[in-house]
Amino acid sequence: MRPKLSAEPARPLSRRSLLGSVTGTAAGAVLLSAAPALAAGPSVPLSPDVDVAAQVLEEYLHGWHGYCDRAWGYDEVMPVSGGHHDFFAPGHSFGLSMVEALDTLFLMGQDQELARCCDWIDAHLDPAQDVYTHVFEAVIRIVGGLLAGFEATGRSSLLARAREFADRLLPAFTKSPTGVPYTLVNLRTGAVQGSAVPLAEAGTNVMEFGLLSQLTGDSRYYDASMRAYRAVLDRRSSLGLLAGSIDAESGRWLDSACCTPNPPADSFNEYLWGGWALLGDRQLLDWYRTLTALTLRHQSVEASGRLWFRTVDFRTGEPSGPEEQSELASFYAGLLAKGGDLEQASAYYRSWTAALDVYPVLPETLDFATLRAVDRGNQLRPEYPNSSFDLWRTTGDDYYRQTAYRWFTAMRDNQRVPGGYTVAGDVTERGMRLGDLTPAYWFAENLKYLWLMFSDTPRFDYADGILSTEGKVLRGLRRV
Repeated sequence: MRPKLSAEPARPLSRRSLLGSVTGTAAGAVLLSAAPALAAGPSVPLSPDVDVAAQVLEEYLHGWHGYCDRAWGYDEVMPVSGGHHDFFAPGHSFGLSMVEALDTLFLMGQDQELARCCDWIDAHLDPAQDVYTHVFEAVIRIVGGLLAGFEATGRSSLLARAREFADRLLPAFTKSPTGVPYTLVNLRTGAVQGSAVPLAEAGTNVMEFGLLSQLTGDSRYYDASMRAYRAVLDRRSSLGLLAGSIDAESGRWLDSACCTPNPPADSFNEYLWGGWALLGDRQLLDWYRTLTALTLRHQSVEASGRLWFRTVDFRTGEPSGPEEQSELASFYAGLLAKGGDLEQASAYYRSWTAALDVYPVLPETLDFATLRAVDRGNQLRPEYPNSSFDLWRTTGDDYYRQTAYRWFTAMRDNQRVPGGYTVAGDVTERGMRLGDLTPAYWFAENLKYLWLMFSDTPRFDYADGILSTEGKVLRGLRRV
C-alpha cells in the first residue's frame, strides 16, 4: 500500500525499487491459488527456436488481450479482479501499459495493435495533467516508450509527445541547485518536490534524454543529464565510491551505504555504459570503467562458492548491512558482460540460476549466503532474462537461452491466470498465493528478451541494437 506522507505525495511502486508485499493496494487485495509451486529444476527441454518463439508470442498476447479487455486506456490491469490501477497517482492515467508495449508489439509483428495504441496516444495521452509525477519512472517508461515507439513507426506525433513530456520533467533538473533532479515534478505547474534522491534516480536518464537531444537538435535534455552525473560523481569518497542517496539541494550524502548493484544504486552504472554505447560520449565510458573496477574490488564476495556483491561503507570499504541481494540486481550479470568482465558476469549469472534451482520463481530478496528468501514475493521482474539476453548476445552460448527458457516456463506455470499474468505473494509456499496486478513493465520487457533470443526477427539489429533499463529499444529497430 502506498504510504501517506504529509510532506509530499506518495510515490508509485517502482520497477527499480523494492516493492514489499503484494497484498497492498497497488498489487491488489485479491489472492488466488495457482497450481502447486514447484522448483523449475536444473533443466527444461528446449524446443526448436520456432516453437519457443510461438510459445512466447502466445503468452505475450494472452497478457496483452487481458489488458485490452479489462483495462484499455488505463495504466495497468488487475487481471484477477478485472480492475485497473493508476501507476503514478490515483485518478490519473497515462495508458502506461500501452506506452510500454509499443516497441514490443512492433518486434512481434503486431502492427494492428501497435497502430491502435498509437491512435489512442495521439487522442488521449495528456502530458499536462495537474499531478506530481515520479521523474525517474516517467523518463524510463513514458519518454523512453514514446521514443522507442517513434523509432518503430516513424510517427512524428510520438516524438513530439516525448519531447513535451521531457519539457515538463525538466524543471526537476533545472530548479535543482546542484543539478541532481528532484524526485517529483508537477507536469502542469512545474513545481518540484522530493530532495532525497536515490542514486539510480539521479543518473538514469541520459539514454532517453541524450537520444531526444539527438533527434530534436535540442541539447537541453542531454546537458541536464550530464550536469546531474557530474554533481554526483564529484562527490565520490576518497575510495571513489558512491553512497545510496543524495540531497538534491545541498549535495550532501544521506547515507553511507555503497550497495551496487542493489537498489537504490542499480541502474546508475547501467546508464553510464548504455549512454556511452548509444551516444558515444567517452566520459560516460570512463566513469563506467572506474566505478565497475571499484565495485569488483570492494564489493564482490564469494558465499557458498557463488559470486555476490555485498554492501560496504562508501568511505571505508568495510562491509555494512545484511548479506542480502535484491532480484533487481540480477541485471548486473548482463551489464558486466557488455562491459567486458565476462568471467564475473558468468559467475554472477550462475549465482542467480542457483536460486532458480531452489524456487519455482525468483523471490524479491535473498540471503545470499544461504539462498534463503527474505522478501518471498515475486513482482514479475524481468532482470534475470535481461541478463540471459545480454550474455547470450555477448557470448553466443546457448546456456543462456536454455536458462531463460526455464525462467519463462516457470513464470508460465506459476503466474498465468485467465486475465493475463500476475504478481505472487510467497514463492516458498506450495500452492503459491497470487496477487492481482500485471505491472506495465511486463509488456515492455519480460517476454521481449525471450522473443529476441528465439525469433531471429528481422525487425531488430542484433549486432547494433541497444536497449534501455526499461527494455526499450532505443537503437536497432528495423522497419520492414
